[in-house]
Amino acid sequence: MSEKKLAANEYLKVNSNYLRGTLEESLANQITGAVADDDTQLTKFHGFYMQDDRDIRNERKKQKLEPKHTFMLRARIPGGVIGMEQWLAIDDIAKELTDYNSIRLTTRQTFQYHGILKRDLKPLIKGLYQVKLDSIAACGDVNRNVMATTNPIQSQLQQDVYDWSVKISEHLLPKTRAYYELWLDEEKVETPADQEQEPVYGKTYLPRKFKIAVAVPPYNDVDISANDLSFIAIEDENGRLAGFNVAAGGGMGSTHGEVNTYPQLTRVLGFCKPEDTLDFAQAVMLTQRDNGNRYDRKRARTKYTVDDMGVEAFRAATEKHAGKTFEPARDFEFTSQSDRFGWVEDINGNWHLTVFLEAGRIVDDETRTVKTALREIAKVHTGEYRMTANQNIMIANVAPENKAEIEGLARKFGLLGKVLSPMMLNSISCVALPTCALAMAESERYLPRLIEKIDVLTEKHGIADQEIVTRMTGCPNGCGRPFLAEIGFVGKGPGKYNLYLGADGKGTRLNQMYKENIGETEILSELDGLFERYSKERESGERFGDYVVRIGAVKAVYDGREFHA
Repeated sequence: MSEKKLAANEYLKVNSNYLRGTLEESLANQITGAVADDDTQLTKFHGFYMQDDRDIRNERKKQKLEPKHTFMLRARIPGGVIGMEQWLAIDDIAKELTDYNSIRLTTRQTFQYHGILKRDLKPLIKGLYQVKLDSIAACGDVNRNVMATTNPIQSQLQQDVYDWSVKISEHLLPKTRAYYELWLDEEKVETPADQEQEPVYGKTYLPRKFKIAVAVPPYNDVDISANDLSFIAIEDENGRLAGFNVAAGGGMGSTHGEVNTYPQLTRVLGFCKPEDTLDFAQAVMLTQRDNGNRYDRKRARTKYTVDDMGVEAFRAATEKHAGKTFEPARDFEFTSQSDRFGWVEDINGNWHLTVFLEAGRIVDDETRTVKTALREIAKVHTGEYRMTANQNIMIANVAPENKAEIEGLARKFGLLGKVLSPMMLNSISCVALPTCALAMAESERYLPRLIEKIDVLTEKHGIADQEIVTRMTGCPNGCGRPFLAEIGFVGKGPGKYNLYLGADGKGTRLNQMYKENIGETEILSELDGLFERYSKERESGERFGDYVVRIGAVKAVYDGREFHA
């Protein structure tokens, strides 16, 4: 019987000389705007993807031109906190070194640029590094950007959680110097490849991407169940951090029609004290490194490893790697997965203003001046920006005497003042077309317009005040966490979506497919009927997602193996 063949990426990583590959040669090749095929996989470990504009792909092909190759770069910003000097540099770089002169906030509490030409990659990365920002391991088969709850009410606990997100991110960074050599002109050390070590990752790194979030109950704005590893902060009697419940095996991605792929909810392994946090973070990642599927990348995420091993075996392997055992998990409860908009005062008397950004897009165009607004505020603000996991931004730590000035600027440039529906405020969409190669349908460019039509229905049925979590992605890979939405749309083809219903608005239950491969007319018709029933039959305080489960429109799903894609 022949030995099972590893996925192609496994050989690529081993032969890459610790993520260097032939990237230097690809960058020097001026004949094409692309990089070599193998290097397109390695660039992800450096924080960027090669893309092309699909809106003009066919036209360029007719002209016998190669696709308009550009790159998307994602920054590594644990906890999503950005200083004002950093923001002004981010803004300048978008204008000078990208085609779109825009910034996109992602659902992983960071930002990304689109439309970067190959020749501008190095200047862009150097520009970020000058203000202490990087894109190391923002993509690829490694631990990616670590998220942390942005809510400032419990300010000391939130600060502790943010600090831990930074420590975890730094602790789990790859140790190869490839990034510094290729992009920052660090002098190369001429040693054989086998003498350079990755003490945690090894030559093959992880089987797939690895995502971490740190949450402060009752707020689940980081959607812990969409992460391979999560730390749930437990507060002591003095309002300080007692430690974390550690959970593993959450994730969103699936493949249409393949029942052995599915989204999954995270499973709690136990409680750890603060001083054991890094040990357990590394131990969970090592358990995935050693046991994750390296043959089928569609089943290589930690959620499948936990399911295949079983929670008890996964916990035992983690404890062995850590050299210590978990304590019993502590009680906690989540009540919301959304952002808190408007002004909020913390216990220190500082103010925090969260504003909605449609699809996380920071741009100036005929309908908005978001980029200018955030730039002008950054010139005078003495606090920081906090990017949220729901693609919005918090103008954080505003001193009381500066509140009026910040609000004035926010209103002047349209960040405040526009009336938006609760459904719009609770929406997420991925980038999708025209730049994402995986997109099957529109998302960012379409969801806001669809919600405007759905808002007509909620007004019609007297439920316009309901906060219904609504999300859309152009494919089932789940970047916008659609399977944790009360109403989820997942692209199936041009203008066609699978409609999912039944999550709980707290991020602790999966939704389920309600209708497959339908267009806008049928989407609106189905929701019209459901909204009419909901308006008449709902119980006091009952969310829409809970209602559709109660009436049997879809079943409640708490295990991804019962999810039907």
